[in-house]
Amino acid sequence: MSVTAIVLQARMGSTRLPGKALLPLGGSTLVEQAMARLALVEADARVLATDHASALALAPAAERRGFDLLVGPSEDVLARYCLAVKRFGIDLVLRATGDNPLVSHELASLLLERRASSPSDYSGYRGMPTGMGVELVAADALLRAEAEAKDPSEREHVCPYLYGHPELFRVDRPEAPSEYLAGGASVTVDTEADYEAVLRIYGALYAGIPIPSVAVLVYIRSGRK
Repeated sequence: MSVTAIVLQARMGSTRLPGKALLPLGGSTLVEQAMARLALVEADARVLATDHASALALAPAAERRGFDLLVGPSEDVLARYCLAVKRFGIDLVLRATGDNPLVSHELASLLLERRASSPSDYSGYRGMPTGMGVELVAADALLRAEAEAKDPSEREHVCPYLYGHPELFRVDRPEAPSEYLAGGASVTVDTEADYEAVLRIYGALYAGIPIPSVAVLVYIRSGRK
C-alpha cells in the first residue's frame, strides 16, 4: 500500500526571528497552528522534521499534535526529508514548513486530489499568498534529487532541483483555484513584522479552530492586514 505522509519542517535557529516556531499564537504556538491545520489533510503519517539543536524544544509540540519527530541535518533539509522517507517508508511526501501557521489544508487536499488523476513527481499550486501552499513530491524523485543536487540552495529549499529540471521530472504547477488567488500577498512568518501581521489575522478571525483559508483571503483583500 502506498504511504502518503505530511512532513513539516521546523527548527528553532532562525536568524531573523529566533525561536519563532514556539512563539505564542492562538492559545498554542506558531508551529502547532501549522500542525493543527495539516491534521485536517488525509495522510497515513505525520512527521515533524527538525535538526538536533531544536529537537528537545520541539518534541513536546510534536507529541501534543500527534506528529512523529524526525531529527536530521540543519542546513541540508533535502537530506532531512530523505531521512523521513527512509525511516517511515513514505511513497508520497506532502511538504510544509513550520513558519506557515496559515498553511491551507484546503489547497493541500485539492492538490492530493489533483495528483490522483494527474500523476507527477512534483506538484504545487501557484498564485496563492506565500505561506499558504504546500508541495507534493514523489519519494523516489526526492531520493534522486538528494543524489544529484549539488547547489546548497537546492538542498536547503528541498524542491528547486525537481522543478528546475522538467526534463528529468514530471512537474505540475497549476494556478490555484480563483478563490485562493492573491498575487504578492504573504502570510509566512520570517520577521517580527510578519509575526505581528499574523497575530492581527488570528485576533480578527480565530475562534479556536483552524481559520478557513478563504476567510484569510477575504481579510487580506480587505486591506486590513
